[in-house]
Amino acid sequence: MSRELLRRPRFAPFFWTQALGAFNDNLFKNALLLLMTFVVIEQRGWDTGIVNNLAAGLFILPFLLFSAWGGLLADRLDKQRLIVNLKWLELATMSVAAGALIFEAWELLLALLFMMGTQSALFGPVKYAILPQHLKADELVSGNAWVELGTFLAILVGTLAAAALMALGGDLARWALSASLVTLSLLGVFVARRIPPAPSLSPGPVPWRPLSGSIAVMREGLGNRRLKWALLGISAFWFLGASYLTQLPAYARDIVHGAEGATSALLAAFAIGIGMGSLACERVSRGRLETGLVPFGALIIFVGGLDLALRPMLGSAEQATPLLELLQVSGFWRMCLDLGVIGFGGGLYIVPLYTLLQVRSPEDHRARVIAANNVLNALLMVLSAGFGILMLSTLGRSLSDFLLVLAVISALIAVVCMLRDPRPFLRLNIFILIHLMYRLHLKGRWRIPAEGAALVVCNHVSFMDALILGGASPRPLRFLMDAEIYHSPWLKWFFRIAGAIPVDSSRKDPAGVRRSLEEVGKALRAGEVVMIFPEGQLTRDGEVGRFRRGLELILARNPAPVIPMALGGLWGSWFSHGGGPAFAKWPRRIRGRVELCAGRTFEAEGVKAAELESAVRDLHRKATRLSKGR
Repeated sequence: MSRELLRRPRFAPFFWTQALGAFNDNLFKNALLLLMTFVVIEQRGWDTGIVNNLAAGLFILPFLLFSAWGGLLADRLDKQRLIVNLKWLELATMSVAAGALIFEAWELLLALLFMMGTQSALFGPVKYAILPQHLKADELVSGNAWVELGTFLAILVGTLAAAALMALGGDLARWALSASLVTLSLLGVFVARRIPPAPSLSPGPVPWRPLSGSIAVMREGLGNRRLKWALLGISAFWFLGASYLTQLPAYARDIVHGAEGATSALLAAFAIGIGMGSLACERVSRGRLETGLVPFGALIIFVGGLDLALRPMLGSAEQATPLLELLQVSGFWRMCLDLGVIGFGGGLYIVPLYTLLQVRSPEDHRARVIAANNVLNALLMVLSAGFGILMLSTLGRSLSDFLLVLAVISALIAVVCMLRDPRPFLRLNIFILIHLMYRLHLKGRWRIPAEGAALVVCNHVSFMDALILGGASPRPLRFLMDAEIYHSPWLKWFFRIAGAIPVDSSRKDPAGVRRSLEEVGKALRAGEVVMIFPEGQLTRDGEVGRFRRGLELILARNPAPVIPMALGGLWGSWFSHGGGPAFAKWPRRIRGRVELCAGRTFEAEGVKAAELESAVRDLHRKATRLSKGR
């Protein structure tokens, strides 16, 4: 993950504002729950179940009521000023909370959970809406990855800090907690004032419509086909995340048979996994949106969740095992690893979806779209609580059964993602396969535009060329291929999913050639990227052959930017005709170095095949030289 962003004034103040806020929220919420559970309930004789459910309800209710209004505020006002005002609201809330702690006003503290939830609900839309204004398009994935990493680490540190402060006991614990809450809020105000201005693109009045506004933004978000699946995917993540996090204390008590420290260790494993997954997402994406990571992440959640559900109990139910003793048990480390894997999959899953939401939502009401997401998230978290009650209490199923159902749900999410749009997932798997087979180096792949039509032309060295280009491209490619290979009974399904366009290279079927060109034109008009090998056949001598006139026909019918590319290092491989016919010789290299170089983009108007051929020849010489280490 690029650490450069954390040094830039347009991102660093926002990152620390968000992290400090998440830390303070979780410090207050977890410390209050510990106080209620171990001190207040015993003093006042309150019912534990009622208090815990009331606390959860008071925190989640503002997300349903005020998220839409928060989205409207973020769309109509300067986002930096709104963040500063919300940090002042946090300071006021925490100041009152500090007084309530010192004077043991427990009912007031419960009410302040509602205020804290309100501040979080109003902050949620502006948190993600401000990033596209301050970050470049190729920085959004990295920015979202940092936000997710910072948020979950802040949750972890806030939870651990709450336990540590409460361990002080008595008046000292309450004074230390009060001072911490106010200090963190003051720091948040100080840092927020350094966020650069983010003026509204559609300023105007902000009507007060809490409930009807929530219904309106939900209808607007789910009614947009480009956004609906991102909204549902993010909410599915929070359903799973809330289900796992809610059951962690029970898992630590009933399955691990550990003391209080066991819950903190399991939570730490989950949070670290989220951070590592966010880091991996940024490294794989390299600044581009990789929606293929979404089903990949869901599959990883399934693997970790399945193993966690099948873990046998540790220790004895008669006595809680201290954390230091648990750390000497391999089974406990396996459980921590499983939660780390679940978190890792979650990081891979959630970062591309938040980026997709930011990229595809209209600029003038992006915050309202994110507000719709927050409302839907809150509904799914409430649903997760109801689902847990149904499974564990009403149906009387074991916690292991409940975790098994969560694993199955994550697998179903992965299947739905793959069936709905298989090409990004397929492209990502090809990318991984190619990197396992070759030491692939890419030069200039950023020249493929993030959106809109483009035509990629490349030299044709081996039967692996299309896979290498498809895996290396930041976007799914459509590509022309020989009709005989396309109609292979074992591989036709794969080529169809990959978006291949069959063409009769022998020219025996002129009507078929016209249909292929029409399909290419249809793909370009739809804003897709199409890749062709203008030579029309594999090279027999390792050099770039003459480009055929079909390239100019395509551009004459459907003008599009043209990106020349060239491969080097594949001549002589098992898949090429170098040193003998392809597939008819023994492989001579394992993980050979392969270079893929992209040149400057040509505008479609007036470009000739000869110009593109010359550009590809120059790139081929460069790629060949680089593949030999020169």
